[in-house]
Amino acid sequence: MTISMYQASVPAFIRALNNLAAILEKGAAHGQARKIDESVLLNSRLFPDMFPLTRQVQIATDTARSGAARLAGLDFPAYEDKEATFQELVQRIRNTVGFLETLQPAQIDGSEDKTISWQTRSSTKSMQGQAYLMNHLLPNVHFHVTTAYNILRHNGVEVGKKDFLGPG
Repeated sequence: MTISMYQASVPAFIRALNNLAAILEKGAAHGQARKIDESVLLNSRLFPDMFPLTRQVQIATDTARSGAARLAGLDFPAYEDKEATFQELVQRIRNTVGFLETLQPAQIDGSEDKTISWQTRSSTKSMQGQAYLMNHLLPNVHFHVTTAYNILRHNGVEVGKKDFLGPG
């Protein structure tokens, strides 16, 4: 049995992002219970040269949204990077999941050999669809979701592997 490009992308992105939203909600509750200013947690980072929590969430949503759209040959909604609260970050995730839920398997399946090009901060990159999904999109989404999880865990938020993996 084979797995389709759609099955390997959209459901994985939705699951990771929904789990991240739940983790952020635990982070917000942790901060409120301990009277920690939200901005302290949102601006926390694991190491000085790494992005803070807010940017990790923004990149995870951007990567999932733009990547799935590119595989489908569609334009994707652009979001301003202006979130300043946990609630706004969770809403960004919900908006991204909402967009992903509009995509249909027929739009993405068959994109394995399609050339995907995108602009990074410093250059234009191109890959075949399957390599783009397996070697760029999935690792990047999971890296930024994991880093966001680790930032909150490092700051005392009581989350564990079950939170990262989510239900089911």
